[in-house]
Amino acid sequence: MVDALLGHQGDPGPEQLTVAARLVMRYGDFPGADDIKQDIQKAVAGWGLDSQSLNARCREIWASGWKPGQQLDNELGSGADVADQEG
Repeated sequence: MVDALLGHQGDPGPEQLTVAARLVMRYGDFPGADDIKQDIQKAVAGWGLDSQSLNARCREIWASGWKPGQQLDNELGSGADVADQEG
């Protein structure tokens, strides 16, 4: 998971942000695992965020009703353009 966060190109989406926040919470007070903590912080900093702004973004994501694995844009998918034409 951490490698996927580090390798993510572009702006992070809800999935990346919530995974990063979950890992920060999980490993924050965990003794050891310094390399994992550093990699998570590197990914978050690479997105221009710190812990507070990451948490704020995640609160917005969860408040929107988003669920893990869900696309934000309902117009994505193979049938989105067909439904408009069938009207």
